[in-house]
Amino acid sequence: MSRRPYMPRIAGAILSVIVLPALGCRPEPSQEVEGTRAPESGEQLVHMTAKRFEYSPAEVHVKRGVPVLLEITSLDHVHGFAAPDFDLRSDLPPGVITRLRFLPERTGRFGFHCDVFCGSGHEDMTGEIVVDEGSTSASPEAPSR
Repeated sequence: MSRRPYMPRIAGAILSVIVLPALGCRPEPSQEVEGTRAPESGEQLVHMTAKRFEYSPAEVHVKRGVPVLLEITSLDHVHGFAAPDFDLRSDLPPGVITRLRFLPERTGRFGFHCDVFCGSGHEDMTGEIVVDEGSTSASPEAPSR
């Protein structure tokens, strides 16, 4: 008997894209599905969007040793976000802010990608997290209070 580890993801995608909307269940805009805390003082806040077949921004610069909060919203349908070097993985339901936290402990360039098939071009839905020692680009922002 072969195991099919992708089946729960496919079932989840079908449920969230076809079945739940047909029953009138739709995600509320800005509803959080993972990580419910607001940005904390000192966190690097990065807003991202996902849509067929791209992340925006596709390159994110952060500081080493400073906690990061990614807020990612899918603009069209269910996508995935996987950054294996930071042990990050989440589904991205459409119209929902998904919050992911991590602490970058070493400098370098680290890839991320969509791991929920979203059509022809899916394999190009990638990006990089660039961890620098010094100052960052305009990507992260200080949390507003």
